[in-house]
Amino acid sequence: MKPHKVAIWTFLPVLLTSTVMTISADAATSTSSDTPPPYIRSLTSRATTRFPIVSDIPANVDSHNFRAPEFRQLPDAEERLHEASERAGPQARAEAATPPLTVPEVKSSTVVETRPGLGTSFEGLNLFEQRFANHGNQFTVEPPDQGLCVGNGFVLETVNTVLRIYDTSGKPASFVTDLNTFYGYPAEFNRETGVQGPFVTDPSCYYDTDTQRWFHVILTLDVVPETGAFTGGSHLDIAVSQTSSPLGFWNFYNVPVQNTGKDGTPKHRGCPCFGDYPQIGADKYGFYITTNEFVFGDDEGVFGFGFNGAQMYAFSKKALAEGRSQLRVVQFQNLRLPRQIPGYTVWPARSSNAQYARQNGGTEYFLSSTTALVSIENRIGLWALTNTRTLDAAKPKLTLTRTLITTETYGDPPLAEQRVGPVPLRDCLQIGCLEGVGRSREFEGPLDPIDSRMMQVWYANNLLWSALPTIVNVDGNLRPGVAYFILNPGSAASSAQEIEQDVVEQDGAPAAAPSPQAKLSATIVQQGYVAVANHGVLLPSIAVLENGTGVMALNLVGERYYPSAAYASINAQSGVGDIHLAAAGAAPQDGLCEYAFYNCAGTTPIPTARPRWGDYSSATTDGSTIWIGSEYIAHACTFTEYQSDPTCGRTRAPLGNWSTRISAITP
Repeated sequence: MKPHKVAIWTFLPVLLTSTVMTISADAATSTSSDTPPPYIRSLTSRATTRFPIVSDIPANVDSHNFRAPEFRQLPDAEERLHEASERAGPQARAEAATPPLTVPEVKSSTVVETRPGLGTSFEGLNLFEQRFANHGNQFTVEPPDQGLCVGNGFVLETVNTVLRIYDTSGKPASFVTDLNTFYGYPAEFNRETGVQGPFVTDPSCYYDTDTQRWFHVILTLDVVPETGAFTGGSHLDIAVSQTSSPLGFWNFYNVPVQNTGKDGTPKHRGCPCFGDYPQIGADKYGFYITTNEFVFGDDEGVFGFGFNGAQMYAFSKKALAEGRSQLRVVQFQNLRLPRQIPGYTVWPARSSNAQYARQNGGTEYFLSSTTALVSIENRIGLWALTNTRTLDAAKPKLTLTRTLITTETYGDPPLAEQRVGPVPLRDCLQIGCLEGVGRSREFEGPLDPIDSRMMQVWYANNLLWSALPTIVNVDGNLRPGVAYFILNPGSAASSAQEIEQDVVEQDGAPAAAPSPQAKLSATIVQQGYVAVANHGVLLPSIAVLENGTGVMALNLVGERYYPSAAYASINAQSGVGDIHLAAAGAAPQDGLCEYAFYNCAGTTPIPTARPRWGDYSSATTDGSTIWIGSEYIAHACTFTEYQSDPTCGRTRAPLGNWSTRISAITP
């Protein structure tokens, strides 16, 4: 779930100046800090379940499964973040780089019809399967938030509110399983009784080669069963397999994140809150989840209307893998970069085949953009959590260091135009062919490529790799593109750095000695842009092998291509190569949020379209091959076919047509 919201570069390394802040943690209280201190609490394992669970799609999709409601309104966090941006704009922009930044002018990348290195490639989960899982007791959800993990001969894909397991040839090894059932909750929406279960969203997954365990994470929002109204209760749910097979038993943990001072949580301004957009990473010793904390309702958060900043949760990976009944979590709260820049989507790194950063007692890196309150920037945030080997100790001693790095310019991307094609839901709305739905004049819309938050971060060959969506000027036209960064995070302090440290005391005991800390002097090894004339390039995700060769997953849409699953090679010497299609799209997106009638933007008094297109894609490795997962439109459907069968042969749902593509690539 997303909250509602060319520069010249060189192949040579560039040493950048930076400002560094450091917080050390070995307890839950602090003597002085402009941000809340780290917060330590204990959790208890709540359940054990065997997978697979039979909650598959019914053989006959009968008419009761089309009965309203088809979707539910979510906390409209992005609108609040945009309002916070407007209110904080002048102050925030005073911290921006000078002279004033302009949209980067870039050359068009080349799209090549060949598919180098492409091996297994198959259609993954689609909206029909998500909507009609658990016998149709689900809502329609778009866009598809996609997690992908691979290991031990299995591929696990999780999208929105479902998951499915495949073998590496693409053959299904499990049913399509809804996440409410998987986590032991009531159905999302019981279409016989009208009772609603908790709302689960933003799934991610990870296979850890060290422990040979599968990790799955979701955000869960509690609801009133009779009405579906949000109660203010929210939690991260963590599932960890008991063996190297995802088809066996799993252990489950529940991490309350409403942060009201109850259920073991700290008390934050404006809460109850929810931990939006959770993302996961791991190093040798720890497992990490980061969130963006937004306030339920209209109360102000720390940084503005409804926003408290990023939260970071650190766990012992060993404790999770062993399925311990008691689990400790260290929470770094309301994160800020130097100069009081709010932490937003602070994405933790994953690594290739246990190729971890082991210096400073174990180090986990994170990257973030700095555009939470501004629309264009030329800095990113680098974060290092050190001494992670102590996560399994009775009193973890961690140090979180962060710095600002000057980079190429990037900013929030514009909407992406679609190639014109069949859109039967739009046609249906034009004439009012859905039961109980009047006529609505609608048009095939563009795609919303999210904002310029950081996307997936990868650590390989001693470098950090990541990319984010950006606005670019290609051939005189503003288009959505991608900015990418390859960094050497460094280990020696720069004389230009300003280091602050907050040493935390526990239970009145003398302050502990500072734990090992990263002296960040990051070097940009490579950076650049990916853009295509008359097209949008969307939702990047990078994974890299141990030898430093990688693949960037992409979406391509525009004049020549319907929304398509694409990829490109990446390395630290030459950057990103040509764009190739893993699977060409067959039609435009034709989902409910394309159309004002469904008012996905939640604006009043005039309904408005909000053309959602993905919140993140996925890339990972099995040690020798890179696997990517991307959203695309896999099937076309005419209006005549749709009128006869609104699932168009079980290839779409009545109110949407997204699908996903899973591909294995040998770079």
